[in-house]
Amino acid sequence: MIQQPTFSSEQIDYFMQVALNEAKFAENDGEVPIGAVIVKDNVIIARAHNHREAEQMATAHAELLAIESANRLLSSWRLEDTALFVTLEPCIMCAGAIINARIPSVYYGAEDSKGGGTRSLYQLLEDDRLNHRADVHTNIRGDEGGALLQHFFKKIRLQRKLGKK
Repeated sequence: MIQQPTFSSEQIDYFMQVALNEAKFAENDGEVPIGAVIVKDNVIIARAHNHREAEQMATAHAELLAIESANRLLSSWRLEDTALFVTLEPCIMCAGAIINARIPSVYYGAEDSKGGGTRSLYQLLEDDRLNHRADVHTNIRGDEGGALLQHFFKKIRLQRKLGKK
């Protein structure tokens, strides 16, 4: 049976802060500022941020990169007894990877009203028609994750307006 990891509010805050730090690394790299960490036995075993621009790969989302890193570390595609912390609601693609990796708990920050696959548009992680479901925790420091994204896209729009790339 898959264990649902349980965390204190301080631990949740700490793990999300690490994900927010990853998001800031993404922004510094010119990437959309989204960060993710995977925790097992109260230890961060994987961390990642978006790399779509650097890799020119549509699938280089923070969640997928963290999942792949955890898979390699554990030598298993199953990430049972883990939790994913991510600064933005996972998209449909990432929700599918979470389901396939059997991650039992997901904590996310800001909601994604245009692409959310977890709660906003779709509820894939809690769909009982699927073979795996995750316990979903929303709005974990969501204002901070949302502010990072708003600042990033405001800066991009200003650069385009000024004719800079």
